[in-house]
Formats: sequence, C-alpha cells, structure tokens
Amino acid sequence: MPYRSTEEVFRDHLALAQAGDVETDLARNFAPDCVLLTSFGPFEGHAGVRDAAQLLTEQLGPATYDYKTVVWSGEMAFLEWTATTDRATVPDGADSFLIQAGQIRAMTIHYSVCPPSAA
Repeated sequence: MPYRSTEEVFRDHLALAQAGDVETDLARNFAPDCVLLTSFGPFEGHAGVRDAAQLLTEQLGPATYDYKTVVWSGEMAFLEWTATTDRATVPDGADSFLIQAGQIRAMTIHYSVCPPSAA
C-alpha cells in the first residue's frame, strides 16, 4: 500500500488535533520514535506526544485552534496557529513537521501562553 502524502498526513493531524483525539492521531499519523522539540523541552515517541498534548491542555483548557497558515512542500509542513480560552491565549503558535513514509517523524513547536486579555 502506498504511503499517504505529506498533505494527507498533515491535514489528518490538524483535524484530529482540532477534535482533541490524540490517540487516533498517534495511531494514524505519528511514527513510534517521533521527536518533538518545543518551547517547553523535548518530547520523544508516542508517550512524548501524549505528554505534550496534556501540557497544552493544562495550559489552555479545552480549546479550538485557529489555523492561520497551513503550508507543505515535499516532506515538510508548517502551521501558524492561535487559540483563546477563558484560561489563556496563544497568540503566536508555530509548528513545523517532517513527514516521511506517511508518518510525522519530527516536529518543532513554539507557542507562548498569555493571559486571555493579552491577545
């Protein structure tokens, strides 16, 4: 079976992230040995993706993300995003992705957590 394209993996990840479905996202889109390099330190493997997702949930609470820039080329993808909840605001989310053989192999994730009124 052919691998899914960068676009297919990326769009599926974004939809599942918006839905808060980390487990399906892991199963379909993340390599078991993926690496996330973030503003809050490194996270490795599926356990690391779970930990990074949990950290974001703790910081923001339930959130809907506004995807500002969604682009890909070859094996790379890039996302700019914002989020606002009663608890906090992220005005400057920026993630990059390395997607190979139908799986997210590596990501960089940057975002600042600000008081909700700081947006």
